[in-house]
Amino acid sequence: MLVKLSPSLSRPRLSLLAAGMLACGAHAQNIPQGATPGYPAKPVRIIVAFSAGGGNDVIARLVAQKLTAAYNRPFVVENRPGAGGAIAGEATAKAPADGYTLLLASVATQAINPHLIRNLPYDPLKDFDAVCLIASAPALLVIHPSLPARTVPEFIALARARPGQLDYASSGNGSAAQLAAELFKSMAGVNIQAVPYKGIAPGLNDLIAGQVQVIFNAAGALLPHVRTGRLRALGVGSTQRVPAIPDVPTISESGVPGYQSGSWYGFVAPTGTPRSIIASLHRETVAAVKSADISAKLAAEASVPIASTPEAFATHIREEHARVGKVIRDARITAN
Repeated sequence: MLVKLSPSLSRPRLSLLAAGMLACGAHAQNIPQGATPGYPAKPVRIIVAFSAGGGNDVIARLVAQKLTAAYNRPFVVENRPGAGGAIAGEATAKAPADGYTLLLASVATQAINPHLIRNLPYDPLKDFDAVCLIASAPALLVIHPSLPARTVPEFIALARARPGQLDYASSGNGSAAQLAAELFKSMAGVNIQAVPYKGIAPGLNDLIAGQVQVIFNAAGALLPHVRTGRLRALGVGSTQRVPAIPDVPTISESGVPGYQSGSWYGFVAPTGTPRSIIASLHRETVAAVKSADISAKLAAEASVPIASTPEAFATHIREEHARVGKVIRDARITAN
């Protein structure tokens, strides 16, 4: 049906009418305010560098659900494990810079791999545009309760009295767990031995059984065992205490000043992704992270919601790249 406009409509009134029609159309399609028109017109991939069920995967799926609802288009999590995250990093870096491929970046993909993997098929500082740092998961220092130590200073004294006799479980060379332990060894002046495992689960099982005595890992997998008394938490690797475990002091305040270690999660996109799409994704990711249900789930895992700006996340990646590189060089860690 043709609509005949009255000659009395002025150009300003026509512009207002057109803007109103566009706004109504956007509302009908459930497009977030300020989004790029027509984006997304198809499903968006969120590539996760690790297997389903782990901490990275859980974070990605929580936020993907919110983005799916916000844009009325599917945000699909695609697990691409292997090579410590290098496979997922390469897949994202080489994808079109059109906003339809995101990587859930982590300390492994952006800070560890560049210092351990020769001929890494992507550059973590040049091949990605930062979108949003979602959350951090500080490392937790946990021991088997058979050890007499109940504080970080007591553990340091015990380790110094038994040099080379205490073993810590790590999920392989270059893993975040190993880096956390090696940084602690260097800063606390202790000698504890690495026992590498293929993942956190078998190492955790041996810790509970008393086959190894120590572990540094994100708190989510450890807290259930701490709360039942099967393991003992001594300190957390963040700069401030974590609200979910307020009685556990930071390692920094417990005799190792400046100690900081843990994991983190955030979205990046291939370099050259339109700024309007980056801005829209950032806005909706922040809304997702700040939602009551996701905040509660992050808190339950002792993770700390961040929801940074793209600029702050880019700075964080550069700083982590430098910090982790120093830890790897100082500890002389090499890839398997």
